[in-house]
Amino acid sequence: MAEESCRIDVWLWRARFFKTRTLAAQVVEAGRIHLTRGGVLSRPDKPSRTVKTGDELVFAIAGRLTAVRVDSMGTRRGPTAEARLLYSPLEES
Repeated sequence: MAEESCRIDVWLWRARFFKTRTLAAQVVEAGRIHLTRGGVLSRPDKPSRTVKTGDELVFAIAGRLTAVRVDSMGTRRGPTAEARLLYSPLEES
């Protein structure tokens, strides 16, 4: 049975946006992640907050804004090709 939700720091690490879970957690705690769920925008304040399939995340990495939709939770930090299946990029309006 597939997971329905996942800690945000774990998901960011599994999707290979951050090299370590600690770094992902620091970015979340700093308030640098924007989460949209059901049309409601929020800023997760703790790494233990969850993401669910369909959530949209916006954050900056290396000076570039990244916007993605969560498609899957994943079960491990796999190779890049596997990590890309966890999300789909959002088109800029």
